[in-house]
Amino acid sequence: MTSATSRSETNAGPPAAAAAQPGHRPKPTPPAGTPVRVTGAQSLVRSLEAVGAEVVFGIPGGTILPAYDPLLDSTKVRHVLVRHEQGAGHAATGYAQATGKVGVCMATSGPGATNLVTPLADANMDSVPVVAITGQQSRALIGTDAFQEADICGITMPITKHNFLVTNPIDIPRVIAEAFHLAATGRPGPVLVDIPKDVLQETTSFSWPPEMRLPGYRPTLRPHGKQVREAAKLIARSRRPVLYVGGGVIKAKASKQLLELAELTGIPVVTTLMARGAFPDSHRQHLGMPGMHGSVAAVAAMQRADLLIALGARFDDRVTGQLSSFAPDATVVHADIDPAEISKNRKADVPIVGDCAEIINELIAAVHAENDKPDLGAWWTQIDSWRDTFPAGYEWPVDGTLSPQYVIERIGQLVGPDAIYTAGVGQHQMWAAQFIKYEKPATWINSGGLGTMGFAVPAAMGAQFGMPDKQVWAIDGDGCFQMTNQELATCAIEGAPIKVAVINNGNLGMVRQWQNLFYSERYSNTDLGTHKHRIPDFTLLAEALGCAGLRCETKEEVDQVIQRAMEINDRPVVIDFVVGKDAQVWPMVAAGTGNDEIMAARGIRPLFDDDEVSQ
Repeated sequence: MTSATSRSETNAGPPAAAAAQPGHRPKPTPPAGTPVRVTGAQSLVRSLEAVGAEVVFGIPGGTILPAYDPLLDSTKVRHVLVRHEQGAGHAATGYAQATGKVGVCMATSGPGATNLVTPLADANMDSVPVVAITGQQSRALIGTDAFQEADICGITMPITKHNFLVTNPIDIPRVIAEAFHLAATGRPGPVLVDIPKDVLQETTSFSWPPEMRLPGYRPTLRPHGKQVREAAKLIARSRRPVLYVGGGVIKAKASKQLLELAELTGIPVVTTLMARGAFPDSHRQHLGMPGMHGSVAAVAAMQRADLLIALGARFDDRVTGQLSSFAPDATVVHADIDPAEISKNRKADVPIVGDCAEIINELIAAVHAENDKPDLGAWWTQIDSWRDTFPAGYEWPVDGTLSPQYVIERIGQLVGPDAIYTAGVGQHQMWAAQFIKYEKPATWINSGGLGTMGFAVPAAMGAQFGMPDKQVWAIDGDGCFQMTNQELATCAIEGAPIKVAVINNGNLGMVRQWQNLFYSERYSNTDLGTHKHRIPDFTLLAEALGCAGLRCETKEEVDQVIQRAMEINDRPVVIDFVVGKDAQVWPMVAAGTGNDEIMAARGIRPLFDDDEVSQ
């Protein structure tokens, strides 16, 4: 990398007025990499410029304030003033997921830093490259319970890939370079850099590039050839294989390789919640999403598989259900860049550590070398039977209210597969995963591992800043929306014309569904009042936040209001879709049960005929 320092900020030469003075001798231009004298804060901003940071989401405060002064002068790094630090963190995640680059957020010490805990935990669970920069109390005050002091490094140690406390300003360039490198390489993840206020104020030297010091950090990218060849032999001998695809395939930018492998072998593909879009929904070999609310065909195929090829997936409990009864007859090939994930939950018969793109490329070559494709005729006959018997669908509410599934389905059909969709957490998230068709990677952004309510709006904001030419839709629930909708003011002021579809069922919908199924319909504290009292009125709230506010309550209005939202591009749009309160997410595997107990609808369980797929 080359230094992003401009000539006017260095000791490369005097200003014009000085040069005109009699007897003045201009200083010679220093060679590249020569240290220049700056403050720690200037060093921080120059380092961000040098690593290619484009946008920083944050809020200034006392201890981080020195960094905001040189940030004002930067022509390369744009700062977006959010309304809450949690919004900054989720926006950084949305930016990173949409662009594949490192997202950056910034906060002051104490409550500013602790407000980043949830988005950092979220990014850690979903392997998102984020760098968080926090101010800290001056070095002499650390440990004295000074005003707005918090041990953010200690607090975030379990939920970051790594974190740094910078105690010497000379280390700032190196630490920033290391933070971005750690966040983006290997298994991506969040990294926190905590900088005391007096370190930012102190004069230091800046030079770029720094020498990174990361002894022992050597992510394995190339897989072991013997293990890949063994996987290819298992594929050739299998009769009921499944490609189990996780979010690691998207992180590795390996969707093209996955398509080639799938078409070469003819193996059915399932994509997890974090991998939606890694394989085209329209492809015949795609069975849909597995797991708790996955398609019956995807869940059944995994349960009856004789071989699971797991690519960038971690055998999460939401996919496996009761682990002891998951895919009981399957041999497991587990490929992942993180060796800690291999055999963590399900023992791998063939472990492969490496980057998914590298692994799939070598697996394709090994399958060709085997020169023997698996005979999957009977397997596809059984899979097609499951697909025909249990197709994706929904029923309209008997009370005549608007179907939330229909709303989300129409958004996907009218907006199309080139848009970016984000979601909060709950029923609307599952419906968005089920009823929008994803054809491309990085078009579906949601909170998978942590399940963070309030994720959709700030993540959409971050995605819009990262991909300004794309249409970005946030599919949100009325519960989630009320947690972070203040970021719509940021969107309106900073020019991020996101579209927000609020699926307003008046309740905490997923919790209500569980109360309906498992708590004898005792609806304790799940009625939000957005139906009965219209508190808040989402259209008026949208207008107050500088957005266009629309409402839709009938099937006949749905297409019209979506089209109207698509036509408004000078400000954000919020659509209040008033839907029925009793709609439920199906299929469903109840927590703690096995995937064989999947319910295709209330009280109806698919019956798997083992005889049809034996041998």
